[in-house]
Amino acid sequence: MASAHDRAVLQAIFNPTTPFGDIPGLNQEEQLIDDDSGFDSELLKQVKELEARGVSAAEAGDLRAALQLFSQAIHILPHRASAHNNRAQALRLQGNTAGALEDLDRAISLSGGSGRTACQALAQRGLLRRLAGRDDEARADFEKAAALGSEFARQQAVILNPYAALCNKMLSEVINKLRSPEVSKIHL
Repeated sequence: MASAHDRAVLQAIFNPTTPFGDIPGLNQEEQLIDDDSGFDSELLKQVKELEARGVSAAEAGDLRAALQLFSQAIHILPHRASAHNNRAQALRLQGNTAGALEDLDRAISLSGGSGRTACQALAQRGLLRRLAGRDDEARADFEKAAALGSEFARQQAVILNPYAALCNKMLSEVINKLRSPEVSKIHL
C-alpha cells in the first residue's frame, strides 16, 4: 500500500491544480462501515439477504421486485438505514423522486450522518437536489458526503462552490502563464 507521501506525490502529478497533499479521504478510514451492532444478528442476516436480492433485482431491471424486497427489509428492521437508502435508489430509477428523497432523509437520519450508508445517501440526495436546481442544499449534502470520503461528492461540492471555481480558474491561468512565459511577454 502507498504511503501518504506517495499518494500526495501522485495527486500532484495527476491533478496539478490541487494543493500538494490535498488527498481526498486521506484522513478517512480505508473502508467506511455501518454500525449494525445494535441489531439482532439473525434479523440482520435476514435483512442483508433481502437487500442483496433487492439489489440483484434492480440490476436486472425488475424494480417492482426490488422495491418489495427493500420494503420487506425495512419492515423487519425499520431503524436500519441501509434498506431505506437502497429503496431510495430503486424509487429514483422508477421516477419517484419525492419517495426517493423521503427514504434518503430517513436513511441519513437513522445513520446519524456517519458510515457508508450516510455517505451514499448524502451523495444521492445531493444529486437529486442538484437536478432540482436546489444547489445550496445540494452543495451542503455533497460537502458532508465528501467529509465521509466520497470522491464523487467532493468533486460535486467543488463544482458547486463559486469561490473554489474562481480560485481554480485563476490558479490555472497563473500556472499556464508560468508554463509558457513567451506567451505572457507577448501580451504585456
